[in-house]
Amino acid sequence: MASLFFAYSLIRKGFTARSTPPALEKIIATTALSLSIPQSVKEMKNPIPYSQAVLDEARDHFADHCALCHGNNGSGETPVGQNLYPKPTDLRSKEAQKKSDGEIYYIIHNGIRWTGMPAWGEAKEPDEDSWKLVHFIRHLPYLTKEEEEKMKKMNPISPHEIQEEKEEEKFLEEDNSLGNASKEQQEQ
Repeated sequence: MASLFFAYSLIRKGFTARSTPPALEKIIATTALSLSIPQSVKEMKNPIPYSQAVLDEARDHFADHCALCHGNNGSGETPVGQNLYPKPTDLRSKEAQKKSDGEIYYIIHNGIRWTGMPAWGEAKEPDEDSWKLVHFIRHLPYLTKEEEEKMKKMNPISPHEIQEEKEEEKFLEEDNSLGNASKEQQEQ
């Protein structure tokens, strides 16, 4: 009976990425994800030693590859992230941070079915970049504004945004050239 009610409520509301998953769906998905990660992987420790250089490299990698959905700060509050179903987990949250290093690595490296989370790295090979990202994800709750600003420079830019920047630069150059002209030249 509960299944029929659940199916009816889904059909009645429609299937849209804009809705919030019902509690039952979230419980089922979270449990399925947890069960899909082998216990041996959950127990893995990060083999990459922590250092500022590793953290900096991972920060740049995250900004270039992950921030489109997760945001530079890991919140998931981006135009893409907010339109995925289910929404990306806030990587700063207790829920995300309590996962083991192995679980975070596994999710990055293998992706999550039926979500927008793709698999990264080579399928059968160890993936140092994903392990480095584990260090950065652990750092997200402590991310500074300065680090976020550095990340903005690493975020991918669409061709449309590049064109807008060129047009803005051209406009500013033309405006500057008028500012340097004499009053007589400006009036002509």
